[in-house]
Amino acid sequence: MKDIDRLEIKQLRLLQALLRERNASRVAQKVGLTQQAVSDQLRKLRDIFKDRLFLRKSNGLVPTPYAEQLGSKIDELLLSFEQLLEPESFDPKCIEGTYVIAATDYAQQVVLPEVIAKIRQQAPGLRIIIQDLNMNNLGHSLEMGKINLVIAFPEFVPSSYLSKTLFSDHHICVVSKKSPLAKKKLSLKDLANYPQIIASPTRPNFRGSIDTWFEQHGLKCNFVISAPCFSIVPFYLEKTEAIAFLPSRALDGSNLVPLKLSERPVSFDVVAAWHPRSSNEALHNWVVSFL
Repeated sequence: MKDIDRLEIKQLRLLQALLRERNASRVAQKVGLTQQAVSDQLRKLRDIFKDRLFLRKSNGLVPTPYAEQLGSKIDELLLSFEQLLEPESFDPKCIEGTYVIAATDYAQQVVLPEVIAKIRQQAPGLRIIIQDLNMNNLGHSLEMGKINLVIAFPEFVPSSYLSKTLFSDHHICVVSKKSPLAKKKLSLKDLANYPQIIASPTRPNFRGSIDTWFEQHGLKCNFVISAPCFSIVPFYLEKTEAIAFLPSRALDGSNLVPLKLSERPVSFDVVAAWHPRSSNEALHNWVVSFL
């Protein structure tokens, strides 16, 4: 075993105390050891450093020249060890680098504009990459640090990652203003038979939470179009007589008419999620504080 492998931090602290106090009994009281324990540790230190380190005299200890030389080095080492446990000072104005957020198009539309505005105002040197959510490699990208933060629906996020619920929303059934359904109150059975557009942001198919909701009422939706994102659905509704269920917060500024339903779909949560290793990172926690 190499000598450096035998050296412990507590031994360095003891050596530092001996250099300052130059009295074994005072050091024993200060560090909470018996005088015998201090003597045992000093014997080990002498063996590691291949030097007597201290000579005894009537009223205490006299350090050897080699021990005197070690003093400043030990002070620097112990200060560095202490700084390892101290949080780094964080000033958003001085932050540089890149932060990557993967989000559904719904989150990009509803959550991120305000968050990005706050980040840009306080951390102008930070570059932000927003990318569409890719379920196929999401876990790997989080684990490898290619993505710092995910904003999506809970079912899209691996359960092993940490998350924060941002808010709850619900779907609203909408049509174009010129649709013959615009002023009618419809039952779920009527809606199930009507041509419907579904947004499938993660996989191109005709399955979604609304489909499940209709099935719970013994009905099957008549999906005729599957769109890759929520934001494009209003444009399709304007050109067709179809209906669609869209999140209520995503309807601001759209030229659509909400239908009056006999029942309202169940609500859903929107969450932010991240890899556990990011929990103590100052930049990450600062970004999450805006959510």
